[in-house]
Amino acid sequence: AFDALRNKETVLERWLARLSSITLPLARIGAAALFFQYGARKIFGWFGGRVAEFGSQLWVAGMMEVLGAPLLALGLLTRPVAFLLSGEMAVAFWGSHVPRGPTVWPIQNGGEPAVLFCFLYLYLTAAGPGWFSLDRLCLKKLS
Repeated sequence: AFDALRNKETVLERWLARLSSITLPLARIGAAALFFQYGARKIFGWFGGRVAEFGSQLWVAGMMEVLGAPLLALGLLTRPVAFLLSGEMAVAFWGSHVPRGPTVWPIQNGGEPAVLFCFLYLYLTAAGPGWFSLDRLCLKKLS
């Protein structure tokens, strides 16, 4: 009976492993679509935002988001872009949310999105874009 249960886990694990090839690009594209909105709010004033002053730290962050999100959505230069955006989110959390307080806990200082994006982009730096990406297409053409 125990061997039968072990085999079912193996079948489930294989099925989930096949899904991971789909979910990685979906997570990348979905995160990029959400991330773009943060930048568009800062740069264009969309989604109820105010336009950041040209050259300010908020404007630079918005430009990184507006330019980086489409690159991630397309899966183009995924690893370096994800690494830079992960760093941007770490700076946003420690430089903007933590000082706002009252504590270092993201749930208390409004930093949950910054922390989630930071770790997701750090994961994309290591994992890459997945099979559905321009990075993959370009590498195929080079080989």
